[in-house]
Amino acid sequence: MPHLHVVGDEKESANQRVDARIEAEEGRGLLRFLTCGSVDDGKSTLIGRLLYDSALVYEDQLRSAERDSKRAHAGRANELNLSFLVDGLQAEREQGITIDVAYRYFSTPRRKFIVADTPGHVQYTRNMATGASNCEFAVLLIDARQGVLTQTRRHACILALLGIEKVALAVNKMDLVDYDQTRFEAIAKDYAEFARPLGFELVTAIPVSALKGDNVTSPSSNMHWYHGPTLLGHLETVELGHEAQEGPFRFPVQWVNRPNQNFRGYAGTVASGTVKPGDEVVIQPSGKRVHVARIVTADGDLDVAHEGAAITLTFTEEVDVSRGNIVAGIEEPPQIADQIAARLVWFDEEPMLPGRSYAMRCGGQATTATISTLKYKLNVDNLDHVAGKTLELNEVGACNLSMGKPIVFDPYVDNTDTGSFILIDRFTNATVAAGMIEFGLHRATNVQWQELFIDKTARAGLKGQKPCVLWFTGLSGSGKSTIANTLEKRLHALGRHTYMLDGDNVRHGLSKDLGFSDADRVENIRRVAEAARLFIDAGLIVMVSFISPFRSERRMARELVGDGEFIEIFVDTPLEVCEARDPKGLYRKARAGLIRNFTGIDSGYEPPEHAELSLATRDTSPDVLAERVLAELRRRHVV
Repeated sequence: MPHLHVVGDEKESANQRVDARIEAEEGRGLLRFLTCGSVDDGKSTLIGRLLYDSALVYEDQLRSAERDSKRAHAGRANELNLSFLVDGLQAEREQGITIDVAYRYFSTPRRKFIVADTPGHVQYTRNMATGASNCEFAVLLIDARQGVLTQTRRHACILALLGIEKVALAVNKMDLVDYDQTRFEAIAKDYAEFARPLGFELVTAIPVSALKGDNVTSPSSNMHWYHGPTLLGHLETVELGHEAQEGPFRFPVQWVNRPNQNFRGYAGTVASGTVKPGDEVVIQPSGKRVHVARIVTADGDLDVAHEGAAITLTFTEEVDVSRGNIVAGIEEPPQIADQIAARLVWFDEEPMLPGRSYAMRCGGQATTATISTLKYKLNVDNLDHVAGKTLELNEVGACNLSMGKPIVFDPYVDNTDTGSFILIDRFTNATVAAGMIEFGLHRATNVQWQELFIDKTARAGLKGQKPCVLWFTGLSGSGKSTIANTLEKRLHALGRHTYMLDGDNVRHGLSKDLGFSDADRVENIRRVAEAARLFIDAGLIVMVSFISPFRSERRMARELVGDGEFIEIFVDTPLEVCEARDPKGLYRKARAGLIRNFTGIDSGYEPPEHAELSLATRDTSPDVLAERVLAELRRRHVV
């Protein structure tokens, strides 16, 4: 019995040690940070140094890095490339640059860390923004030989936009400037002057050599003039204070959890605040108030759920809740608007065009959005606000956006989860921009639809016809206006009520302020599409004759009207035929360089992929083609 009693004591003591270890592990806290800066500033090498000096590299990783280092360095021994501990893609190791975001975990007795190694190449700025969006601290590297570069400034702007308030400025490769104190201080001063308007709460400049290890994990013997912390020491002790700043309760619904007929819950992750059973909450955008019945997890029900908890909520009352809805506290509900002001970082090689329709994702919410106004672009070299009509690749701007339906949101400064969104090209499905919401445009909620006694059906019935838009698209000189004119003459003879919107005629009035840049072409088509919708509402058959070179805008025009009311007609005439006709002499001027942005010459045309009608004009007269369109209208019971 005494022997068993000793074993029991040892088991209890072991359990206590395990519990103490777990409690100590949880108490250390977690810091998510990223490394960023211009290409070849040594970000991956710095992280590799942190991992290597902290003895946190697995043996197989080390062997792989040593093997690849020998290949990369022509067999020179004892020359470990520390960046290979982080750069995992073959292309990264071959080119010596970071392409994708690489996440690494490491820890010290004082703190746990998740570090995102983000690319510095301008082509991969979108990856840097993605990595930064999940971090709360940044290490911004600068090559001591190069100083502050444009990409350094761009990354600093993105950090500020994403709400990262504390930055360690690591002036790297000090060994290549002979550990010169004057050079370090000049770079730190240059960056401080640039970053002052960005509003960082703390910028700590640290001179380092990631390759040699100076001031990374231990103080450098080569820089006796520096008396500040090492980089690792700063990471271990920097105070973020985010735990104390608990915001109002926000719970974006990601999934309706209904495993059987006896259970219905709403799954997601708490974005901010806390929730307890019995709390009264509001479901947005419906505004319905309910009470929380249970907080369900895989490990059992909780008495309270905090920010970051993955949970399923059930409610006492029956209520309609779906993916994209936001459950919020009733004291401080989120905002709802269909127009917002936001900051955008543009990711796509195709420029942003105001008026073009993009898909929008804001958390679980999905809608369409157009940039109604580009208020200004940000010059990343001096932070000046610059006028412009478009955003190019990697540019930052302030915009007003109009959505297809209201979204639920908080300003980004209050809640990064409910205040951020992405824009997606609706044809390529590429993510073209990341946005941070500043505020809702309240004028959008003040303007209401006026109910009318006479509607489209009544107006069309009086005319004895079915309203629709006949959208003629094709190159200049293809014959669009000639066919549309001929068709309108036929319809008029049949007693039908019509109107024709012609590209040249509209330029004399409605669009007289627009040029022929891509951005102006998009705005021109947006205006015409809205005008066509009004004519349809009047019960008319509308003929629209415009080059309308972009599929996105033709799709936008189609979505403005009802099903079956938009008939796309592709006037399919080869460029050489159009150029031979050249009725206005425009092709000749474009070839001579006298006209810029001319469709078919130095501006592209995107032919329809699924037009309702395609008219080949090379060997067919306008009269015959107009009869074909008329036959299609009869088939659709328009006339």
